[in-house]
Amino acid sequence: MEFSIKENEEFIKLGQLLKAADLVRSGSDAKAFIQNGNVKVNGEVCLLRGKKIKRGDSVSFDGKTVKVC
Repeated sequence: MEFSIKENEEFIKLGQLLKAADLVRSGSDAKAFIQNGNVKVNGEVCLLRGKKIKRGDSVSFDGKTVKVC
C-alpha cells in the first residue's frame, strides 16, 4: 500500500499516518500499538508516535506495509 504526504508537507507523524492510512481506528489505538512495540519503521520497532515519517520510509503494522511517497 502507498500513502502520499501532502505536497506542501515534508513529513507526517507516525500516529497520524496509522490513522490516515486506515490501519487503526483512533489516535489512542495508534498510541497503544506503538507503545507496545507493534509498529516498525524501515524494519525497526519504533516506540515514538511522534516520529517524523518522510517520503521513502516504510511503516509495517499488523501484517501490512505502507510505503510513504
